[in-house]
Amino acid sequence: QVQLVESGGGLVQAGGSLRLSCAASGSIFSINTMGWYRQAPGKQRELVALVTTGGRLKYADSVKGRFTISRDNAKNTVYLQMNSLKPEDTAVYYCNVGVVASLSVAYDYWGQGTQVTVSS
Repeated sequence: QVQLVESGGGLVQAGGSLRLSCAASGSIFSINTMGWYRQAPGKQRELVALVTTGGRLKYADSVKGRFTISRDNAKNTVYLQMNSLKPEDTAVYYCNVGVVASLSVAYDYWGQGTQVTVSS
């Protein structure tokens, strides 16, 4: 059993900052990629940022230079520091964690989502 707990969303003024957290707990042998996705009303879910076990980072072009993803392997937690927020960043943000359950079995788990609203 694996559970993801997201926190840090809320309402913020344009230009402000938020820090999202997602902690995984349960039967975890190891964790592969950890990342953040978002979905705005009427739009497809898109990748915001991810970080691999090797530390390789990937960001959506729209957030480069403003967002920073990081992970704490000891706590099985991934963070998303969001600075210089814009109204177009408004969306539900979902944590995604690739969990290795055994030597050859892995699953993707999703958080329940946290609302980020940026007002102008």
